[in-house]
Amino acid sequence: MNLGLHDKVIIVTGGAKGIGEAISKLIAEEGGIVVIAGRNAADNNKTVDEIVKTGGRAFAITAELGKVEDCKKVIALTVDQYGKIDGLVNNAGANDGVGLENGSPEKFMTSLQNNLSHYYNLAHYALPYLKETRGNIVNIGSKVADTGQGNTSGYAASKGAINALTREWAVEMLPYAIRVNTVIPAEVWTPLYETWINSLPNPKEKLAAIVKHIPLEKRMTTAEEIGNMTVFLLSPKSSHTTGQIVYVDGGYTHLDRSVN
Repeated sequence: MNLGLHDKVIIVTGGAKGIGEAISKLIAEEGGIVVIAGRNAADNNKTVDEIVKTGGRAFAITAELGKVEDCKKVIALTVDQYGKIDGLVNNAGANDGVGLENGSPEKFMTSLQNNLSHYYNLAHYALPYLKETRGNIVNIGSKVADTGQGNTSGYAASKGAINALTREWAVEMLPYAIRVNTVIPAEVWTPLYETWINSLPNPKEKLAAIVKHIPLEKRMTTAEEIGNMTVFLLSPKSSHTTGQIVYVDGGYTHLDRSVN
């Protein structure tokens, strides 16, 4: 499908694994140029190599996104390499299990720093270039902002803030025709999800109990399905869509989970 992303330069944070990897590869398949930003250089380079081998274009930047200076570096290196920025996908983050009872004020603030601050920082530093290209931002959120999960206050607070920022930025960016939207996954099989499920007692039984409550087809969402929606929102095909929080979750968040 031609979504009009040819030669568009798009930054994807956490773009080397899981949902981020799917987004990166789909952008490249559409002819876009992917800038993968994340802390693990080996993972970044592996995904870049895979994209290049299939005829795509990609560039890796190693960055600790919880640090302001590294966010500035991501934007500066992207502009140095390509001269522009057409899109930003804020995706990086981790469900780090900082709860109310088992956490601390210090751990809570660290969770916000690692899961939320770079969404703002990267958007702030990318803004002058997004104005030039009339680019757009897609944030990746989580159903935890709506449903809660338990024992993950920092992550839930971050994801709730991301939904609020999406609406706020969409309003603020109207004069520049910069669109801002969020994609909400629920149960998606990724390396992080696999690590989490395997950390629980009886992981196979727990996974089966989760999947049976996903209304549409009783299966988990794939990373590619999240990627498809993200790439659509990045593209001119969604040219009059902004301020939207889009759930790609098989109905898990809002449909009655007892439906057959």
